[in-house]
Amino acid sequence: MDQTVISVHGEARREVPPEQAVFSVSVSARDREKTAVVARLTRRAAEVDQILDRFGTAVERRETSGVQVYPEFRRRGGEKAASYSGSVTTTVTVTDFEPLGDLLAQLASGELTSISGPWWQLRPGSRAGADVRRDAVTDALDRARVYAAAVGSELDRIIEIADPEAGGGGGHPMMRAMAFDAGGAEESAAAFDLHPQEQTVEARVLLRVAVTEPTVLRG
Repeated sequence: MDQTVISVHGEARREVPPEQAVFSVSVSARDREKTAVVARLTRRAAEVDQILDRFGTAVERRETSGVQVYPEFRRRGGEKAASYSGSVTTTVTVTDFEPLGDLLAQLASGELTSISGPWWQLRPGSRAGADVRRDAVTDALDRARVYAAAVGSELDRIIEIADPEAGGGGGHPMMRAMAFDAGGAEESAAAFDLHPQEQTVEARVLLRVAVTEPTVLRG
């Protein structure tokens, strides 16, 4: 006789502190001469690197995510550019949040500098994801025991543990960002007061278990 099989879903949810803060910093330049634009962008990008260097291991990663230099025409269809504009964007990942407000303020004080972020997140493959999946399995087993007990059975063996759908078993961190522009180096560089946002991590699992012969129908 085939064993009775119970199929249940288990769910879990946790609020955990973020592990990384990601932001982007863009420096811009505009001039009638393209060479002047390139020279200013090079200088301002180097100034950004110098500031990032001051914060040592707090900065885990920096990546150039965009370089633009383009002509601006006075009239549409014009053959000669009236001026040139450009920008260089760097994406920065920080793991030490204590100096982050100071870092952002120093960067924002630079000439023609824009900052977007921070975006709070967990590391890829964070332990928080594994922990919440274990909680989801425990929840599924508890539900299966309740169903089994209702028909006079006990759990016998696990047949299958699976994500109920593609992407259904992973974490889903929520992120918050802010954006601001910096007008010039003469502005105050007092540190920003930042509040890291906790991340919501969720998991859902499908569990199929065989149970001992039900007794509720005996009679």
